[in-house]
Amino acid sequence: MKCPFCAHLESKVTDSRIGTTGDVIRRRRECEECARRFTTYERVEEVLPLVVKRDGRREEFDRQKVLGGLRRACDKRAVPLVRLEQLVDHIERELMDAGDKEITAVSVGERVMTQLRQVDPVAYVRFASVYRQFKDIDELRSEIDLLARPEPSEKTTS
Repeated sequence: MKCPFCAHLESKVTDSRIGTTGDVIRRRRECEECARRFTTYERVEEVLPLVVKRDGRREEFDRQKVLGGLRRACDKRAVPLVRLEQLVDHIERELMDAGDKEITAVSVGERVMTQLRQVDPVAYVRFASVYRQFKDIDELRSEIDLLARPEPSEKTTS
């Protein structure tokens, strides 16, 4: 590990601890050249697929971009940020588990909408209206009508 003070490439680990979330290891190190101490954080590099945009461009999956869209959709709604982060975690996990090297932006958006529909129906409609680029009010009304219908698991028998 390169020392941030003298740029020497050798250091020794004096202490290691697992981070509070369990996905990071914090290491206290001491440079073997200048003897100064510094901290490093180690995280497993998870490979996410490239996102193929509608115009054919490819870019890396951007967690912050997805989270930003969710935050805008949930603006002034009673959805905690922690819940939105969990939603993005779930989508990232699905993408990693699928093992695909590329995924379409449409597929990412559909995954987001599937999760968001369960969290907050109003935020779902907001997100869908931007994501699906409804051409007119009738398309939006159709989406709201679909949302208002109970899902098969919600139907009760009389």
